[in-house]
Amino acid sequence: MSRKIQSQGALFVRLPAAAASKLDRAAEALRMHKKDLVAGLVSRYLDPDSERGLGAMGSLSTPSLMVGLSEPARGSYSFNPYDPPEVLNAEQAGQFLQIKTEMVIELADVGQLPGRKVAGEWRFSRTALVNWLSAMPSETR
Repeated sequence: MSRKIQSQGALFVRLPAAAASKLDRAAEALRMHKKDLVAGLVSRYLDPDSERGLGAMGSLSTPSLMVGLSEPARGSYSFNPYDPPEVLNAEQAGQFLQIKTEMVIELADVGQLPGRKVAGEWRFSRTALVNWLSAMPSETR
């Protein structure tokens, strides 16, 4: 079965946290990429070629800064490099390893994950976690 390849355009947006969370949960529940979910919603519910379609969508959002401008608004972009910390707490280690925080603590408690308790809280070296991952036997990966 062949799939028709469609041209694509870029969309980079910042959503309110609640809306972004809803989109994340929906994409996970439907096992879909967020881009496919958004594309489907736009295709199905947005009709920019009719007053009715534009009015319906316009009522869902707050007024934009573009209203009343004689030319298109231009955005700006800023880049702030992320320099991850060398020492991670259990939550950060979980994000780094892409596992739940509870699993990080459980593995550390039984000595399977390299870390140390400092003032009663687990701390992990990012380098040690990378070395631990690369040294795992292939049958457990």
